Amino acid sequence: MRAGNKVIITCAVTGSIQTPSMSPHLPITPDEIATAAIEAAEAGAAIIHLHARDPENGRPTPDPDVFMEFLPRIKQSSAAVVNITTGGGPGMSIEERLAAPIRAQPEMTSLNMGTMNFGVFPAAAKARDWKYDWEKPFLESSREGFQSNTFAQIERIMRELGHNFGTRFEFECYDVGHLYSLAHFAERKLIEPPFLIQCIFGVLGGIGAEMAHLAHMQATADRLFGDQYLLSAFAVGRHQMEFATMSAMMGGNVRVGLEDNLYIASKQLAKSNAEQVLKIRRILDELGLDIATPSEAREMLKLKGGDMVAF
Repeated sequence: MRAGNKVIITCAVTGSIQTPSMSPHLPITPDEIATAAIEAAEAGAAIIHLHARDPENGRPTPDPDVFMEFLPRIKQSSAAVVNITTGGGPGMSIEERLAAPIRAQPEMTSLNMGTMNFGVFPAAAKARDWKYDWEKPFLESSREGFQSNTFAQIERIMRELGHNFGTRFEFECYDVGHLYSLAHFAERKLIEPPFLIQCIFGVLGGIGAEMAHLAHMQATADRLFGDQYLLSAFAVGRHQMEFATMSAMMGGNVRVGLEDNLYIASKQLAKSNAEQVLKIRRILDELGLDIATPSEAREMLKLKGGDMVAF
């Protein structure tokens, strides 16, 4: 599950679902994303999970040039593991989603383990002053669209990034079936342990944010992978911290960040990603658990090292 008492904190700093009108604290520009990532690392995050946004209007972008405006700065200012999305954002093709990871050749990328409905359209119904005209239609489009991660696409990502560049993965599992898909690729020897399995709860279209589901996901992963995986878990929205806390109590690791939840407490927007990292760190301290450093996280996950990337 994890190495002794060491807990890896991942921070997902901006994502591709939250929109600028939802919070003034959401990092948008390369400078804001770099600053947020560095602050989160200083607060205790060993892994930084990254998306990019158009600096003019905050819309998610797969443009490698935008990624390269903040990736080198993060590397120069922090020892944290850089983890780049391969999910990108709604409407992006697989070629677009792979463009930045292929350019950057990072130590880690995310890898969603199944095609799924990813419903964020309820957020479009909330009354708010929209800063940009793309935001509301973007959210509403998730009613008709879906997140494509076919078996062929997953294998392509494993081969192009894992086999070619030695990149390892944060396996994002939004439902129990995704664990079995992961086991399929493990049985074919396309990936090697240890597997960082990120169980995600509360997305409309995925498994619900109920603690019984976390226990079931863990028990299923135990049967499928034995001691060959590291559990991490979180829920989107208001259940973020309780699921992260329970993951740690169950022997797993944690993920926080404004990609997953814009709040630090009920009806109180988080002012930064670092604020969320510090909160989960305080909880872990109270539980008597130690925070994994970036070097310890690299050892636990058998990563290639920050000197082997292309940025």
